[in-house]
Amino acid sequence: MKKILLVLFTIISLSLAGFSSSALAAVNLNTASKSELESIKGVGPSKADAIIAYRTKTPFKSVDDLDNVKGFGKKSIDKIRTEVTVGGAAKPAAEKKVDKK
Repeated sequence: MKKILLVLFTIISLSLAGFSSSALAAVNLNTASKSELESIKGVGPSKADAIIAYRTKTPFKSVDDLDNVKGFGKKSIDKIRTEVTVGGAAKPAAEKKVDKK
């Protein structure tokens, strides 16, 4: 009985570990490569190109900014919302130099 429980526990632990690592891997709209963007369900080459073109002009501040990208609407954004992120989009502002007199 102990062996069966140990095997069951091991199988469950391994499957949860695999699930959690893939579930937490969101694609960053501001830094992802074209192939990474294409890995998102519903995003093909043309949508990936549109995301890249948009972010070169204006970095994404939120996932909702996808509404400004050709090919995306509210429904399609809601479908991929859990798969994407914009974390780390803002670059740190340059430190101001203070003249010490």
